[in-house]
Amino acid sequence: MRERCTAGINRVVVLGANGTMGYGSAALFTRACVRVTFLARTLEKAREGLAAAIAQVRSPTVAERAEIGTYDADLERVVPAADLIFEALTERLDVKRAMFERVDALRRDDAIVATVTSGLSIDALAEGRSESFRRRFLGLHFFNPPNVIVGTELIAGRDTEPAVMDRIEEFARSDLGRAVVRTSDTAGFAGNRVGFKVLNEVVQLAEEHGPLLMDRLVGPYTGRALPPLATVDLVGWDIHEAIVDNLWHQTEDEARLLAKGVRGVKSGGGFFRKDEDRKLVLRPGHGDYVPVSEVSLPDLSFIDRIAARHRIGDYRGAMRELALAEGPWAALARKVVAGYVSYAFHRAGEVTDSIEGIDRIMGLGFNWAPPSVLVDTIGPEATARMMEEAGVPVPRAIDEARRTRVPVRFHERRELAPGRYFVAA
Repeated sequence: MRERCTAGINRVVVLGANGTMGYGSAALFTRACVRVTFLARTLEKAREGLAAAIAQVRSPTVAERAEIGTYDADLERVVPAADLIFEALTERLDVKRAMFERVDALRRDDAIVATVTSGLSIDALAEGRSESFRRRFLGLHFFNPPNVIVGTELIAGRDTEPAVMDRIEEFARSDLGRAVVRTSDTAGFAGNRVGFKVLNEVVQLAEEHGPLLMDRLVGPYTGRALPPLATVDLVGWDIHEAIVDNLWHQTEDEARLLAKGVRGVKSGGGFFRKDEDRKLVLRPGHGDYVPVSEVSLPDLSFIDRIAARHRIGDYRGAMRELALAEGPWAALARKVVAGYVSYAFHRAGEVTDSIEGIDRIMGLGFNWAPPSVLVDTIGPEATARMMEEAGVPVPRAIDEARRTRVPVRFHERRELAPGRYFVAA
């Protein structure tokens, strides 16, 4: 561990350090910072956060640079000495703003305040705060778990100083080893805006077809580390609902339309559960669980053919299999994949400057095959046909590549190579 970080951020206070993103982020900060203070409502909660951080990174050295405390007893002591105050409270605007009011009264003028919010407006969070606060306030959105997933979104508010953005980007890149993508202050930023549109689409389809079938249809063979519904279970249904609710209120596109379905499958237990040695799956509409072994799936042999090609590294051949596979289930899988690519390309210029930013955060944050990687692997013409079959708009860049038939690559980054994402399963 370094004695001093290159960006001069040596003392960090983490608010909400007992939560998953709080202790995960705090553990990450201990890699670079001299002192990291874990704050929570009670000492017991703060102590739990520190223990979870040590367990997550499997190293007791986290404790060497950490201390614990509570908001009421320690906020006035530690905030004035902090270079960075990092907020990871529950995803509620009122809760976060109330804490920022307290922080604003205590922080040094040159201290930076960052929020790990997964999509609340940076400007709305800073509303009513001092000019000094607003100039040094930004979003620093890690993905879970922060010590493993390097993709990170950096979001400025309208008043955030460019030099502050540059400083935090240098800190995140050089000292924390993050892959930073700057995004706009829009609902869900880039990763969750695109990712949760897809996740909630699969949630809705699961109400009709069942979770087991949908996770198989849109599984790792389509270019993702985890199937969509297993991802929702990992994120947590409460977080999923909070993000989708935010998209519902703040967007006017397909993501808003899909958000209507988020509550239809709520049961409190996730899509999948374990009962002793058995894996159980939710029956939508019933609210109960049945063993996975008792659920019959239709003929999905096209997935086996695709997986066989993935196993030998023939990713283009595998995706051609998907594009040409016959039957309603293959068509449904294509619809989700085509919708993902179409939606992502249409958000370029809105949530990030270009499709490259969306590619990087989907690839390095969500661990999904980036949209451009899918287009390059499937081919522009076949991708456009999939979109037309699915009834989603064909982005201009893909349509132009199809019409001109001039060879084009939509991505060039080695860290986004297809072999990283396509799994033979």
